[in-house]
Amino acid sequence: MEETSTIDIKSINEKIEKESAFVDLLTFEMNKVIVGQKHMVERLLIGLLGQGHILLEGVPGLAKTLAINTLSKAIDASFSRIQFTPDLLPADVIGTLIYNIKENDFSIKKGPIFANFVLADEINRAPAKVQSALLEAMQEKQVTIGDETFILEKPFLVMATQNPVEQEGTYPLPEAQVDRFMLKTIIDYPKLDEEQQIVRANLKGTYDKVNPVVSPKQILSAQEAVRDVYMDEKIEKYILDIVFATRYPEKYNLPDLKPLISFGASPRGSINLATAAKCYAFIKRRGYVIPEDVRAVVHDVLRHRIGITYEAEAENVTSEDIIDKIVNVIEVP
Repeated sequence: MEETSTIDIKSINEKIEKESAFVDLLTFEMNKVIVGQKHMVERLLIGLLGQGHILLEGVPGLAKTLAINTLSKAIDASFSRIQFTPDLLPADVIGTLIYNIKENDFSIKKGPIFANFVLADEINRAPAKVQSALLEAMQEKQVTIGDETFILEKPFLVMATQNPVEQEGTYPLPEAQVDRFMLKTIIDYPKLDEEQQIVRANLKGTYDKVNPVVSPKQILSAQEAVRDVYMDEKIEKYILDIVFATRYPEKYNLPDLKPLISFGASPRGSINLATAAKCYAFIKRRGYVIPEDVRAVVHDVLRHRIGITYEAEAENVTSEDIIDKIVNVIEVP
């Protein structure tokens, strides 16, 4: 029995090694334009392979728009950018019915959501109506205009950005919508030497051309291959322990966290943590998940799924501090 399972792992490993060959090509193309920001590039790939969406938070000017634009060029896919503003209407995102005088009938004008990669810039600037229009597209991968429903083309990835600095005129995202994002990634400033490279490249004004190195078909095949990445029952248990510790910290010898958490991660958190760990293993060209894969993605998957109480805010405790404590206490398989 032991032997057959080893053979299985070996064949899965070989398959994943073959399927994930494009990851290096893709990363190489993106690195032509994006200096540093390895974490962001990796998270974009995890979102893409895990068929999830990404919420990026960072101050303006950290190449968030550039990153997703570059990714769409390297994949030979369509890209659209929606700048969210308080006066935006759902029709500006999904499209609308337009009356055609010649034909005496309504025709459909599709909105910018009909693309493989959609950048929702400053998503917290749009009112709830627009956010809910985006929600259907993100969750159901379909859009309804009038009485017609359109299935969105695959791959489909929404990357939303929000600016943590300016909060005037913003609408906080409802919890139900935040939960729809597979990952919430915090982007930091580049290192000094990286910024030097960025300044030099900009002053020169010459940029390397990004070539399409992967087809959307290859991405769809990779999304299927990610499902085959082997996850041991012990790793599953490890993931569930982490998620359950956000709900019932007292059962995991963490009673001091109980007054700091208003609500824990939902089952969507468990699903996304398992999926993201598989995607991370795939990016590292491995056919099986190890505990380090879970630890690598746990902050991005759970930081927006844990509600903190006023008490936690008063003590300056963030959801990340809570995740750190949980990960340090839960036994690694």
